[in-house]
Amino acid sequence: MSIFGNAMSDRSDGGRDDSARLGTGPDAAARHHDGDGRPGGTGGSDQVSNDQSEWGRVSSDGTVYLRTAEGERAVGSWRAGSPEEGLAHFRRRFDDLAAEVVLLERRLTVSGVDPAGIAGSARRLRDGLAEAAVVGDVGALAARLDAVLAATDVRRTELAAQRAQRVAAAVAAKEELVAEAEQLTRSSEWKATSERFRTIGEDFRAITGVDKRTDSALWRRIAVARDEFTRRRTAHFAALDTQRTRSRERKEAIIAEAVSISGSSDWGATTARYRALMVEWKSAGRAAKDVDDELWNQFRAAQDAFFSRRNAVNAERDAELRVNQASKEELLAEATALDPADVERSLRRYREIQDRWDAIGHVPRDAVNSLERQLSAIGDKLREASDARWDRREIEESPFLRKLRESITKLEAKLERARANGRAREIAEAESALATQRAWLAQAEQQN
Repeated sequence: MSIFGNAMSDRSDGGRDDSARLGTGPDAAARHHDGDGRPGGTGGSDQVSNDQSEWGRVSSDGTVYLRTAEGERAVGSWRAGSPEEGLAHFRRRFDDLAAEVVLLERRLTVSGVDPAGIAGSARRLRDGLAEAAVVGDVGALAARLDAVLAATDVRRTELAAQRAQRVAAAVAAKEELVAEAEQLTRSSEWKATSERFRTIGEDFRAITGVDKRTDSALWRRIAVARDEFTRRRTAHFAALDTQRTRSRERKEAIIAEAVSISGSSDWGATTARYRALMVEWKSAGRAAKDVDDELWNQFRAAQDAFFSRRNAVNAERDAELRVNQASKEELLAEATALDPADVERSLRRYREIQDRWDAIGHVPRDAVNSLERQLSAIGDKLREASDARWDRREIEESPFLRKLRESITKLEAKLERARANGRAREIAEAESALATQRAWLAQAEQQN
C-alpha cells in the first residue's frame, strides 16, 4: 500500500507493489533490510532516544505512532527490527513525501508550466496527509502544500488575466479588420479593394485565441461587407458593359460617316464636318480597350485618307502661289526702302505698291499673315510721319504762337544785355517775364 495507507501488519512475503518507489506498503520494513537483517538505505536524520523521537514513537507491541498538533495517531507497525530502525524507516517515507513537495515548489518557478497540474498534485498530497504512514513534521508539510496551492491560485489568476488580455487584443485586431472591411464596402477602387478583401480574410484567420461565437459573429460582418462590395462591383461592370456597347455603336456610326465623306473634294465643308465628328467621338465615351483602339484606327484611317488628299491638292496649289509670294516679297522690299522724311512722295509710292500687291493675288496660307503684317506696319509708319508733319505745320502757322515766340526772343536778348551790364533789377524782371511766356508757349503748343 502507499504511504497514505495504515500499515498495521508485519507480514512480509517479499513481493513488490506500486508504492515501491516511495518504500511504502505492509512489507516496507523488510524491503529496507540488507542481507544481515539490518535496514538498508541512508537512514533518517532524526535523533531518536530509545523508542521515541520528536515526531513519533514505537510502542511495546510494535505500533508506530505519529505525533501531530491534534495528538497521536497510529501510522503502522514495526516488528522487523529495533524501534529506532522502525522510526527511521517511517521518517524516510516522510522524506520521500517531502521530496515530492520540493519538486512541486520548484515547478512553480518554471515558466510555462500548467499551474492546474501542480495544484492537482499538491491537493492529492495535501488530502492524503491525514492518513499518511510517515513520521515527521506533517504540519509543516501541510503548510508548504497550502502555500503551493495558494501560489497556483495566484498563478492561475495571472494566467487567466493574460489570456483575457490576449483574447481582448485578438478581438480588437479582428474588429479593426471588420471596420476596414465595412469601410471598403463603399470603395470604387475595384481591383485594389478586391485584393484587400482577400488579404483581410487571410489576416483574420491568422489571428487566434477568440472564442468561436465571437469569431463567427465578426466573420459574418466581414462576409456581409464583402458581399455588398461584390454586388456593387458587379453592378458597376454590368453598367460599364452597357455603356461600352452604346459607345461602340455610336463610334461605329461615326466611322461609317467618316468613311463615306473621305472621298469628298469639298475641302472646307468636309474639314468642318470632320472636326464635328471628332467632337462627337470624344463625347461618345470609351468602349472596351481593345475594341476602342480598333475603332480609333478605323476612324483615323478615314480622316487620313481625306486629309492626305486635301494636303496633296494644297501642296500643288501652294507651289503655284510661291511665285506670288516671291513677287510680294519684292514689293515689300520696295516699301521698306520708302523714306518717311519725304512723306508725300513715299505715300504716293506706297499706294502704287498696294495696287500692285493686290494685283498679284493669293500667296501660300503659311505666308499670308506675315506678309500682310509687314506691309501694314510700313503703311502705319508713313501715315504717322504724315500726321506729325501736318501737326507741326498747324503749330507753325498759328499767329498767337508766332507772336509769343517773337516776344520770348526779345526777352532773351534783353536778359543778355542786363546780365552784361550787371543790372540786377532788370535781370530779375526779364527772367520772371521769360519764365511766364515760356510756360504760355508750352501750354499753347500742347493744346495745338
